[in-house]
Amino acid sequence: MGSKMTVFSQIMDMAPRYEFRKCVARYGGDHRVKTFSCWNQFLCLAFAQLTHRLSLRDIVFSLNAMQGRLYHMGFRGSIARSTLAEANESRSWRIYADFAQVLILEAKELYKGDDFDLDVEGNVYALDSTTVDLCLSLFPWASFGKDKAAVKLHTLLDLRGDIPSVIIITDGSVHDVNILDDLDFEVGAVYIMDRGYIDFKRLYRIELRGATFVTRAKQNTQWRRISSRVVDKSTGLQCDQTIVLTGKKTKQHYPTKLRRVRYYDEETKKYYTFLTNNFELDALTVALLYKNRWRVEIFFKWIKQNLRVKTFYGNSENAVKTQVWVAISVYVLVAILKKRLKLEQNLYTILQIFSVTVFEQLPIEQLFRNSNYKEYDDSEIKQLLLIDL
Repeated sequence: MGSKMTVFSQIMDMAPRYEFRKCVARYGGDHRVKTFSCWNQFLCLAFAQLTHRLSLRDIVFSLNAMQGRLYHMGFRGSIARSTLAEANESRSWRIYADFAQVLILEAKELYKGDDFDLDVEGNVYALDSTTVDLCLSLFPWASFGKDKAAVKLHTLLDLRGDIPSVIIITDGSVHDVNILDDLDFEVGAVYIMDRGYIDFKRLYRIELRGATFVTRAKQNTQWRRISSRVVDKSTGLQCDQTIVLTGKKTKQHYPTKLRRVRYYDEETKKYYTFLTNNFELDALTVALLYKNRWRVEIFFKWIKQNLRVKTFYGNSENAVKTQVWVAISVYVLVAILKKRLKLEQNLYTILQIFSVTVFEQLPIEQLFRNSNYKEYDDSEIKQLLLIDL
């Protein structure tokens, strides 16, 4: 990458423009547009995500302050607050949702050969959601109860690379378990989820698709032990059992055997009980798989920090979804860049560095070469470990 290109331009060069144009054409995004194209809109919102801009005015002011470099950053034509606001309101958010899926598929291909911390074959996914609270008077379309509004980001995170494989945006009233109906489960994949997703009829669908799941058991689950396996209690394991459900409805909804693993976590001083349909993994791996759920919490933390939660750049459903999908695109784009340039720093450190260097004119490889940047501190997220939020 040439040294005359800004860091921002080098990041955006990772985006496949041909695929972006296909997404735009699919929804007529640039129909009768003379100057401020969908690509310009994407660049503005991507810049806002990378540099943590707080408002439309903030975005436009920051970009226009560097007028001499805008052309080299890929911008064509003038940037005005009203123009950007109108684009966010009128151009379909599906353009950016489709483009995010293009980037996700590319990232998954790049990371599919990566090692996982545990000895597990196949893809491993963590399923969870996060709620973004909104003001009901400003976002009436996202009504969530009598006096508040919210949207939910339901995310299936591929733990080989921490890439969001599926993201579904709903209003806050949609229960997490309903998202299981929208997922196409992969044969041989492992899905990790908390007990909010327990619906044995839906979990049995995962069994029928040839995939496996790991979840926490609810205390009121009725079951009967069939057999037990010996465990090493020095590892924290308490038992490893084969069970069947005995509840009036649950035994019909999940008619085959399940595995029940009980584990004592030394860090939290608590006992945890897991249910899985995987009988091949050792019991300790089942417990450690669930611990990896903390990684989806880190992803949500980044999304919330960069979306600024209550400082969306527009109030309509289209503007909010456009902003969310561009944020996800930026996250995945940086993941692609990290893999292609073989950067050693983690994604969160890279994003923090980019936030203060987007206008620099030097190769990204040089920016990270021989650097002593402190890695992103995710210690407070790791404290979650087994704890359900």
